[in-house]
Amino acid sequence: MYLVKKTFLNLGTAIMLLAVPFLSHAQDEPSLMDLLGEDEEINFASYTFKSTRVINGHSVENAAHGVLDFRISHRFGAINGGINEFFGLDGATIRLGLEYGVTDRLMVGLGRSSLNKTVDGFAKFKILRQSSGGRNMPVSVSAFSSVALQTVEWADPDRENFFTSRLFYAHQLLIARKFNKSLSLQLTPTLVHRNLVATKAESNDVLAMGIGGRQKLTNRTSLNFEYFYVLPDQLADTYRNSFSLGFDIETGGHVFQLHFTNSQGMIEKAFVAETDGNWLDGDIAFGFNISRVFTLHKPKLPKE
Repeated sequence: MYLVKKTFLNLGTAIMLLAVPFLSHAQDEPSLMDLLGEDEEINFASYTFKSTRVINGHSVENAAHGVLDFRISHRFGAINGGINEFFGLDGATIRLGLEYGVTDRLMVGLGRSSLNKTVDGFAKFKILRQSSGGRNMPVSVSAFSSVALQTVEWADPDRENFFTSRLFYAHQLLIARKFNKSLSLQLTPTLVHRNLVATKAESNDVLAMGIGGRQKLTNRTSLNFEYFYVLPDQLADTYRNSFSLGFDIETGGHVFQLHFTNSQGMIEKAFVAETDGNWLDGDIAFGFNISRVFTLHKPKLPKE
């Protein structure tokens, strides 16, 4: 199992460092069908999800080329806090993020979370796009990698502490299919690496499988769900699998995502490896994501 995890981690890093520039160049090269004069139209699936997030986790959607996405993510406390905590509304965690479409395939982002005072950065690259017609591709596939730096004060400042102990990494493949105009599903194989863990019984490398979906209700609203199953014997017994239910609303340049979740964290290392809420005990938090996009650069149209 150790060798499998180590190989997965190394492959994830290699994919993002090597495949991205190669594939970015390859998308501009003429395909074999182009050289043969094939002129059948290719129909790409659009809006598999309405946002770059399913709920907590990333979807296969990217910010468009030249578009800056400012995101506010907010999680209140658990509703089982009762009236004394105003059913969770008295406490909250927040993440502010900026995400930019470098190309139509590559998106990068930077964020800061109040939970453990964490700064994170990521890159997401579209490898395949679901399509029909001149090219049949049944799924869309994206590669995602992130690094997080936890800046909260050391629990024991008197011992020898290392900067590298503050670092966490995540690698994912996002595999999604839009089955029809209303239904989309996504599988998300995930590896989270933690340089420092609390006990020897916990694993530095955490393997998980995510599944998410979107059921469109109207042109501007949808129901979403998301679940991350962590393989056994990797986390402390106090941690749970992350499960979330949400409702998306699109209004012009805004996308509002309202949801209930047992995860306080809003980045991969937190909701995959550090979720401690139990739905059956009422450890459910209300939260929302707000996205506002700004077009900073309009790609030049090809000359006729």
